Amino acid sequence: MDYRNTNSLWGSVLVETLHRLGLREVVISPGSRSTPLTMAFARHPGIAAIPVLDERSAAFFALGLARQHRRPVALLCTSGTAGANYFPAVIEAQESGVPLLVITADRPPEMRECRSGQTIDQQKLFGGHVNFYHEFAVPQATLPLLRYLRQTTAHAWERTQWPVAGPVHLNAPFRDPLPPIEDGRTAAIREELKGERFFAALRPQLPPLTAPAASFRLGGRGIIVAGQARPGDAAAYAKAVGRISRKLGWPVLADALSPLRHHAHLVPALVTTYDLMARSAALTGALRPAHVLCLHDWPTSKALRQWLQAGDVTVTFVSTQSQNPDALHNRSRVLRCSVESLAGAVRGGAKPRGWLAGWLAADRRLNRGLVRALARTDELFEGRVGALLPSVLPKGTPLFVANSMPVRDLEHFCPANRRRLEVHCNRGANGIDGTLSTALGLAHGNRPTVLLTGDLALLHDTNGFLSGPRFKGSLTVVLINNRGGGIFGHLPVARFDPPFEEFFATPQQADFRKLCAAYAVKHVAVPDQAHLAGLLRRLPARGVRVLEVRTDRKRDAATRQAIFRQLTG
Repeated sequence: MDYRNTNSLWGSVLVETLHRLGLREVVISPGSRSTPLTMAFARHPGIAAIPVLDERSAAFFALGLARQHRRPVALLCTSGTAGANYFPAVIEAQESGVPLLVITADRPPEMRECRSGQTIDQQKLFGGHVNFYHEFAVPQATLPLLRYLRQTTAHAWERTQWPVAGPVHLNAPFRDPLPPIEDGRTAAIREELKGERFFAALRPQLPPLTAPAASFRLGGRGIIVAGQARPGDAAAYAKAVGRISRKLGWPVLADALSPLRHHAHLVPALVTTYDLMARSAALTGALRPAHVLCLHDWPTSKALRQWLQAGDVTVTFVSTQSQNPDALHNRSRVLRCSVESLAGAVRGGAKPRGWLAGWLAADRRLNRGLVRALARTDELFEGRVGALLPSVLPKGTPLFVANSMPVRDLEHFCPANRRRLEVHCNRGANGIDGTLSTALGLAHGNRPTVLLTGDLALLHDTNGFLSGPRFKGSLTVVLINNRGGGIFGHLPVARFDPPFEEFFATPQQADFRKLCAAYAVKHVAVPDQAHLAGLLRRLPARGVRVLEVRTDRKRDAATRQAIFRQLTG
């Protein structure tokens, strides 16, 4: 406890409360108004305080840390526009269910609405994009106010995880003096805070228990669709899905962002070529389901979503989140339970003859076709990178994937495997904001980690490299540099040029070797696939490096389209 003045005492009570509840990391951006909390976090031996200059980068770094540890991470910044730079990461945290505790320092009420410097309206700064918002009282060294601070902080911590995980915003006003300058005003409170009594009731909180599923019956011609998921035990999750699949006799269509695709030996009925099936008129007719069991979220594939929407199928969602999961507006219902709970409760009816066999036969045929088609492409075709990763990365590698083309190439071309890769992607809001910073947070203190990204996503977040000197871990960035936005070449707007190339593809001529040199980051130009495979088989123990794979954006877009046409007839 720091009794040097009112602000330092207030800050130390708040920080000690969070530590006893389970906080272990805070990401702090520099500023004056946040001094009392910065000092308290920095001096606490049980909390790792990580300084990150740019607030947008800091927020995504914290998001990556929270993804890695599956527990809340705190963010702290000064007053003014600093907190506004957190907004994209706050939105992503809410949409993807990642717990963040955002603390914005602020001026006291008398300094607002009077042209005081570095002062904006921070009340409910993030609107409806947080689970809970509260503005603290201006600090006072009295027992009633310190009890209020303790209990309000505890409630805010709980709301990062319950009833669903997500961000919480606390606004913290401070009057001068901000540094811990002795003021003699805390003497009266010292005796009352001695010992353990004040903090005695605080304990690390367990995640809320999910209600067990009631007995539930499904049958007929159905499929299980698995989108991105972050289970605590990926193998147990995969076994549960395999059990459901065997009970129902249904195939499991697993996104590359799902742990199922990377634990394929535990899910015998796994299907990975569903996007191609959804593009084939012959297969969509023969394999049309009457019922879909959707785990967590839809896969990335737009073709699959359009096919299921057009068929007006009945959908049962399994989710522990509170949001409406049905973007397709099908005839749907939601089971608010865990997949593991459902595995014990689901009951299967009569298995339709030939249904599962037909799906698996089509998947085998399309997978063989994909392998042949990829073998005929240029060595550095972007799709081949997605296909290569599971065969060369060490088992259990954390892999962060950027949005736009990288996540789609992984879905299209990554085969079922047993490599137990931990795949992450900011698919809550599907943006390219903070790609590098999130990956750095995921890798910080973790096993050697890989980021698969395009050039625009990396350029959008180059300030993430500023974290390099304090980064503890290993991050290998596989950079697909096609000098622009490759995804737009697959959209109808590509036919309208001008203005397509200038305003959608947005070509760039960045020299990534020089960019990396400016941040003291190792850069390697990758000449061929064999060289890339060799670099990925042995990941460095520490540091950041960029492996640049130069590709031809227009040629690769044409290659993808040719493969899809060839395999879907």
